[in-house]
Amino acid sequence: MLQQESILQVADNSGAKTVKCIKILGGYKKKSAKLGDMIITSVQELRNKSKITSKVKKGEIYKALVIRTKKTFLKKDGTIIFSNKKTKKNNAVILINKKGNLIGSRITEPIPYTLKKKQYTKFTSISPGLI
Repeated sequence: MLQQESILQVADNSGAKTVKCIKILGGYKKKSAKLGDMIITSVQELRNKSKITSKVKKGEIYKALVIRTKKTFLKKDGTIIFSNKKTKKNNAVILINKKGNLIGSRITEPIPYTLKKKQYTKFTSISPGLI
């Protein structure tokens, strides 16, 4: 579960390395985000290799789609999705522009299958696989 002020990794090649969650979309009472939710983020850190050719700038605000959380996710068929990376920041997002398109040209991590059912088919076709 993600809350406001959470630090997240970026899982695309837009040039951002980490972002901070500003607001969770989906209602004024919504306090936490889970897989497939849209959030508003601010870019905190850029990747070293792409600071010159980056598509984003530090401090800019973008929408993002949550594709990985530290908390385990239980599917309806009984299987469990969890992050097996040994990093401190296990939460990941992909950055989206105002029109709803991906800012980067590719996604570096597999996307959960539940996002295919939530009308995010253009992101699932770009991703390297489905979990």
